[in-house]
Amino acid sequence: MVFELDSVGFSYGERHAVEGLSFGIQGGQFHAVMGPNGSGKTTLLDLLSGYLKPSSGRILFEGKVLSGYRKRTLARRIALAPQNYKIDFPYTVEEVVGMGRYPHRPRFSQPSAEDGRIVQEAIDTCGVGHLSGRLITELSGGEKQRVVFARAVAQDTPVLLLDEPCSGMDIKHSLAMMKVASERVRRQGATVVAVMHDINLSVRFADNLIFMKNGRLMEGNLSKEGLDSGIIKSIFEVDSIVAQEKNLNVPQVVFLR
Repeated sequence: MVFELDSVGFSYGERHAVEGLSFGIQGGQFHAVMGPNGSGKTTLLDLLSGYLKPSSGRILFEGKVLSGYRKRTLARRIALAPQNYKIDFPYTVEEVVGMGRYPHRPRFSQPSAEDGRIVQEAIDTCGVGHLSGRLITELSGGEKQRVVFARAVAQDTPVLLLDEPCSGMDIKHSLAMMKVASERVRRQGATVVAVMHDINLSVRFADNLIFMKNGRLMEGNLSKEGLDSGIIKSIFEVDSIVAQEKNLNVPQVVFLR
């Protein structure tokens, strides 16, 4: 297991964001985390990244307590693409993507030729080359999200955490970003944990589904084949039909009125 959570809880003041999370996340797979708004999905990613520390319980990363790692060491192993990336300084897109190389460089050093190659590869892979000279402060929400994704790709870590990676993106770019993430799993053995809202997109690309509600784990490591209308009803409180899509060979969900 890449991550092992043992009775993990976290609170913002008196509000319990997550409670009693106990499950493992297998390496070399794509895991989609889903659930209603406010169910603790983003908090889970922040805990896995080490940005937040559990109020109770513990998280193991590669067999060692996550809080025992130095920040720089974690940054070489785990990359996080947040949902809301706020930056007010007018860096260019290329500069922002280049920030993904900081954990791999000695302090105050200039980027190496290898850094430049990896940054350019991330820019090309994520399809933001035409934005390279633009200022991050001038981009649309969807464009900015693609740049943040490219920065995480440039960080070149074996674990990639994505918080609503397709928010603000059109269909074309959503599919492209998910393809990039899934190919890192297939070709490089990376581990991807992505908070998603689109169930059909999740089922198409993810290996495992993790469902949360009210800060608790409802279903963990559920295969896409195990998804049914009963699970969707219990978590999202909506009626649906789950049917196999013959062209994609995966289940797809139709929501009913």
